[in-house]
Amino acid sequence: MSHKLHLNLFLMSRGHHEGAWRHSHANRKALTDLQLYVEAAAIAESAKFDAVFLADTLAAGNSSGLASSGSLEPIVLLSLLAANTRKIGLIGTASTTYSLPYTLARQFATLDHLSNGRAGWNIVTSWAPEAGANYGLQQNLDHADRYKLAEEFVEAVDALWKSFPAEAVLDDRERGLYLDVDRIKPVNYAGDHYRTKGPLNVPASPQSRPVYIQAGQSDAGRGFAARWAEAIFTAHMTKESAKAFYTDVKNRAVGYGRSPEDVVILPGISAAIGSTTKEAEQVWEELDALTSTDVGLTRLAARFGGHDFSGVPLDRTLTKHDFPDPDSVEASKSRVIGYVDMTLKENLTLRQLLRKLAGARGHFVATGTPEQVADIIEDWFRTGAADGFNVMPPIINSQLSLFAEEVVPILQKRGLFRTEYEGHTLRSHFGLAPVGNSESLARSA
Repeated sequence: MSHKLHLNLFLMSRGHHEGAWRHSHANRKALTDLQLYVEAAAIAESAKFDAVFLADTLAAGNSSGLASSGSLEPIVLLSLLAANTRKIGLIGTASTTYSLPYTLARQFATLDHLSNGRAGWNIVTSWAPEAGANYGLQQNLDHADRYKLAEEFVEAVDALWKSFPAEAVLDDRERGLYLDVDRIKPVNYAGDHYRTKGPLNVPASPQSRPVYIQAGQSDAGRGFAARWAEAIFTAHMTKESAKAFYTDVKNRAVGYGRSPEDVVILPGISAAIGSTTKEAEQVWEELDALTSTDVGLTRLAARFGGHDFSGVPLDRTLTKHDFPDPDSVEASKSRVIGYVDMTLKENLTLRQLLRKLAGARGHFVATGTPEQVADIIEDWFRTGAADGFNVMPPIINSQLSLFAEEVVPILQKRGLFRTEYEGHTLRSHFGLAPVGNSESLARSA
């Protein structure tokens, strides 16, 4: 693996802050306009970012009308971005809870072909309470069951991606032989929850298969990531928390017979950048003034599995009794534990908590000049807290442009970040070893 820093753009419409959609410096294009995403991807590619990442949700957003809502389907959007970019990686989110292995394997293999080897799959186990109803389920799966399904799902997809090697395509016009069928094998995968005969009807892609990305932080999520993930998106509000996670997951990967260098760990960072610290602080002040308390309460409730915070006074210091027991939450357990710990440690009121979460939802928030932001990134990288960062600009395109044009050159000058792409695939950008033709993980029926 390369020892250079990695930077990934977490692309979210007009920015990651709840108030970004209203800000005068935000891109004014509609959230359904392809050019909104093309412009941001172009900025990231010009700065030599490793990849662009699109999150996803399988339920409608806030119903109050006070926040931006609605998102394009990521695989379709990334396919269009593939045609509008040349080298930057393209990472899309897809759920193991509400998808089928054969369909997903075809979609991402196709994206990898269309992008000439730049695709990555962000593997998620969906937790939104409304998502299950959208897929006809009477109740949502609990946290443990979601990861049991995810293990089987990825085993099946992995087997499918190995079932049709690229070498099987002969395309020999003179002999009239298109395929070497002896190289193509059914997978006959049979788990407790998923079955697929295979083989896949798309040949292996330019990377052999797309890169595996994962974002779980619970104990089950860390174990899953240690087995499968080649890159991990993670959320930490402090460097100490990030270092503990980094060490734990790398050690777990070794337990699966992997090298620590096989896993690239990328905490999220949302940085407000200005020519002075005061100017950077003003960015947050302007964004906070554009947010809605009702929107914040709705999103906080969703994080805590639907818990109602509306009866809690906004300006009283919160106690642990104002929150449900984090262990009882079937959503993102690790994230809500972090929210509670931060609140109690900093003696926050509900209003203060909502403002803290409006900007980065539990990811690290930075404020300062380009030099100060670069110092933070270098410190985390050199002290074993991160292999790089998932960059979450509070405003797109203005704050993204400042990061690309002001912070990245400082990192390049320090010898931390690439000045040119050295390869053409996402796997090469992340410094990952090529995927071999190892034995499938499939279990025969």
